[in-house]
Amino acid sequence: MSTDDPESTGPSWTAPTAPHAPAAADDTALYATVRVPGSKSITNRAYVLAALSTARTLVREPLDSRDARLMLGALRELGASAEHTADGVRIRPLTSGSGAADVALGNAGTVARFTPALAALGERTVRFDGDPAIRRRPLSPLLGALRELGADVEDGSGEPGAPPFTVRGHGGLPGGEVDLDSSASSQFLSALLLAAPAFDRGVTVRLLGEVPSEPHIAMTLDMLRRFGATPERHGREVHVPPATLTLADYTVEPDLSTAAPFVAAPLVAGGTVRIAGWPRETTQPGDWLRSLVAELGGEATFERGADGSDLLRVTGDGRLAGRHLDLHEVGELTPVVAAMLCFADGPSRISGVAHLRGHETDRLAALATELTALGGDVTETADGLVINPAPLHAGTFHTYDDHRLVMAGAVLGLRVPGVEVENPATVGKTFPGFVDAWHAMLGGA
Repeated sequence: MSTDDPESTGPSWTAPTAPHAPAAADDTALYATVRVPGSKSITNRAYVLAALSTARTLVREPLDSRDARLMLGALRELGASAEHTADGVRIRPLTSGSGAADVALGNAGTVARFTPALAALGERTVRFDGDPAIRRRPLSPLLGALRELGADVEDGSGEPGAPPFTVRGHGGLPGGEVDLDSSASSQFLSALLLAAPAFDRGVTVRLLGEVPSEPHIAMTLDMLRRFGATPERHGREVHVPPATLTLADYTVEPDLSTAAPFVAAPLVAGGTVRIAGWPRETTQPGDWLRSLVAELGGEATFERGADGSDLLRVTGDGRLAGRHLDLHEVGELTPVVAAMLCFADGPSRISGVAHLRGHETDRLAALATELTALGGDVTETADGLVINPAPLHAGTFHTYDDHRLVMAGAVLGLRVPGVEVENPATVGKTFPGFVDAWHAMLGGA
């Protein structure tokens, strides 16, 4: 069974150690060019906006992973359709329908949060449920906001405001003004904004609390504009008026958050890694990695590839200094960054990421537990982690069905022989080919 099959639970994976790690920047150091797949965040937003459009949209270079396939499956249940072509995925917009439907959420936060509003716009009765882990992820503030905007949402047999739940569509939503606490996930806000052009009166969201990952909100607003909407943001208020969406062709950028372990590799092991297709301008939070490389003493520069496309060239020497990093805006990078900082020569602190307790797993507790089990000196704080230098040793690195923890385990293995990463198949959520790409990088391919 393939280690990249997201449904498999197969054996653990011995994360490979880099040759001579940490290495100097010479001919024995890490040296490779890698290509990461399309952005999950952009792919699933593009699919939603295409489904709300008035004509077909060709989404080029989308991510093909479990989360993306779950989104396409959800849209099919809601009345849209997807055609895979040689150029990408062509989305046919939502159609009216009746009867019952079941949306499988898996453990995909974007599917759980972006599709209930679409169900409310139709005329179907739609039941939403997924993996046990999705039932523990926060959703109640979004469902409450949808109810205030006119949606008919009924809690199921589980925890109120969590899957399973049912949305009864009545042919549209009036929309209007609503207060929203999006402090647990920026996806709550993005969910309302993406669907807002189809509401009778659009939507005005007044934000309560602090919203994490502002770059993801900027991404949502940018993509709305590309599809023809006219969102406006004034401080803590966001307004999206009704609009007719249409965009014939949209190209997805490479996923810069998924690129994080490949950016980390030369900093941890020494050498050079080039990441193909890195955009010079982007709203993706993963672009912050370029600043991190410089802060940690490495070098990140753009180059032009043989085919004329851009590459990001990252070079490091395997020496890292301890740092205090506020990752509030880029929380999804925390697992890989924490793994990197285990090799720093001084204490480090990660702050601003209390919201990670509601991600695929409680990432702060998982990281503190697993890094400590391998010999690390890692403790939780109210909103992050404290990491002190300590020698690491071989052992099992449990991943809690969390794709980002698989990537963190891979980074640890660069310098620590014998790191057994549990269930690497879970990385199929965002990068089904990760294990093969990681081995290819270490082989200089």
